[in-house]
Amino acid sequence: MDETVSRTAASAAAPAIEVRDLSIGYGDRIVLHDLNFRIEPGQIVTILGGSGCGKSTLLKHIIGLHAPLKGDILINGRSIVHANEEQKRSIMSEFGVAYQGGALFRSLSLAENIALPMEELTTWSRKDIKKRVSEKLALVHLDGYESYMPSDLSGGMIKRAAFARALALDPKLLFFDEPSAGLDPLTSDMLDNVILEIREKTGATIMMVTHELPSIFRVSDRVIMLSAETKSIVDDGSPAWLRDHGATDYVRSFLSRGGTFLSSTTESGAPDGVHAP
Repeated sequence: MDETVSRTAASAAAPAIEVRDLSIGYGDRIVLHDLNFRIEPGQIVTILGGSGCGKSTLLKHIIGLHAPLKGDILINGRSIVHANEEQKRSIMSEFGVAYQGGALFRSLSLAENIALPMEELTTWSRKDIKKRVSEKLALVHLDGYESYMPSDLSGGMIKRAAFARALALDPKLLFFDEPSAGLDPLTSDMLDNVILEIREKTGATIMMVTHELPSIFRVSDRVIMLSAETKSIVDDGSPAWLRDHGATDYVRSFLSRGGTFLSSTTESGAPDGVHAP
């Protein structure tokens, strides 16, 4: 069996993300320690916790921007921690990232921003790239905006354009950093719909970092809750289950905003292997 076929077979049986005994930090400062979790293909998972608990730091380690203090991170069955540079580039080509501020190139049009990774990392023809750019913009409801510059767009449109660029190479794994930050409630609701549509139409696994409780309850299958105090995972399950049955008062209070956020429209689903009473 050649390497490509072998890798494909291994990935088919592997979780989209697997974190094993992971400790992360900077120098002598440990931010999080001994993390273990798996994210299955097709899930939308939110990393949640108070300010300074290490959410963004964890995200940066998972996407390979920083090396951990110890432990391993597997993307579709392949270690991004122990990969050489060529292997790491291959692994990183399997995911797309949308950063909090959009991180669009201001001197490029929307079409040029989305085409950039296609031009640099593929051998697709100009005609094929143009077609794919239009498809990505249509997926996030920005069809017809190809020639617009980032300065012409609203905050919500910039967020959706960042999603389109993250989708440029058809990744099966997406990372969204604070996708609803700074948006009004109606725009946030529209963005939630886009996230759900992306999952439905692409089958992608999505990991998000966000504090927006309405969005979490709307789109997340699962929440992994971090604590700055314990520097570890304190709970893991569906948002409604954690709100109603979380392991600690802190978890339940956080997910209910001190008891004021009690959604009557959200089902109380239990985490995997746990049955709601």
